[in-house]
Amino acid sequence: MHLFTDDEKILSKLTEKGNPLERLDAVMDWQLFLPLLSELFSRKNKIIGRGGRPHLDYLMMFKVLLLQRLHNLSDDAMEYQLLDRLSFRRFVGCHEDNVPDAKTIWLYRDRLTQSGCEKELFDLFYTQLSDEGLIAHTGQIVDASFVECAKQRNSREENEKVKAHETVEGWNKAKRSQKDVDGTWTQKGGVRFFGYKNHVCVDRKSKLIKEYDVTTASIHDSNVLASLCDANEPVFDDSAYVGKSVPENCQHHTIRRAFRNKPLTDTDKGINRHIAKVRCRVDVFVFIENSMKGITFRGIGMARAKTNVTLTNLLYNIFRFEQIKRLGFKSWA
Repeated sequence: MHLFTDDEKILSKLTEKGNPLERLDAVMDWQLFLPLLSELFSRKNKIIGRGGRPHLDYLMMFKVLLLQRLHNLSDDAMEYQLLDRLSFRRFVGCHEDNVPDAKTIWLYRDRLTQSGCEKELFDLFYTQLSDEGLIAHTGQIVDASFVECAKQRNSREENEKVKAHETVEGWNKAKRSQKDVDGTWTQKGGVRFFGYKNHVCVDRKSKLIKEYDVTTASIHDSNVLASLCDANEPVFDDSAYVGKSVPENCQHHTIRRAFRNKPLTDTDKGINRHIAKVRCRVDVFVFIENSMKGITFRGIGMARAKTNVTLTNLLYNIFRFEQIKRLGFKSWA
């Protein structure tokens, strides 16, 4: 007779309650990522220097980074949660005696950033989604959201030198390392934001992210419209994209807006209602804000911001993929 341990009893109860991490494991072939992760995190890259902690499984560390992004945790908080939560350890595949510490988590994420190949992970999974027929290619929805980071309390003179890419006097090496000179300020609806933007193109039917781009916050949404969209598919976007070009043979459906002394006609209002019904399906940022605790960024610099956004968008697609599979859908073909 098999006697259940306390841990097994807890895990069994979590399964009964519907553990979302267990649902991901049920549909995901995580081995898909291993060859690319091995290339990025191989020992020849010397991710852990001499005297550091021993090599840890690449796939385990990748899942740690995804779990960290899911709960929007700092490195120290991630280490604590791995030590504290049995379900977290089961998901990433570690035990109490080999939980990665905060420094190791930072090193692996930084190595991913230094590789400059983080988007290959997103593209790899997107290829699987496409091969399984989960991308309908009957329309695409474009939108953007701010990625806020720590606000920079610089003087006007310091900001001018930063914009001119000049050395700021009084900033020693330690202070420069804490200054984000890539992020920019912008304003929307009377509220000021500092940081970056996550621009996404979403498949109209599947709600899966097809493409994305990362810019500073001050870059207007419309500036990356053409590069996000696929040719020969209708594009649905809001009034921020009025008058902007899309790829050849794309029907461009944009929310119309009123101007001074030129109110919307009944026809315009009807068109807007139609587009709004399509665009309301874009719940990407709703999921990110509610289920992934937002998309704030604790790091510094554009390169690390791209890694953060890549993990965010990849994780969204993984959760959406799980939902599609759970609902029994197979293919749009």
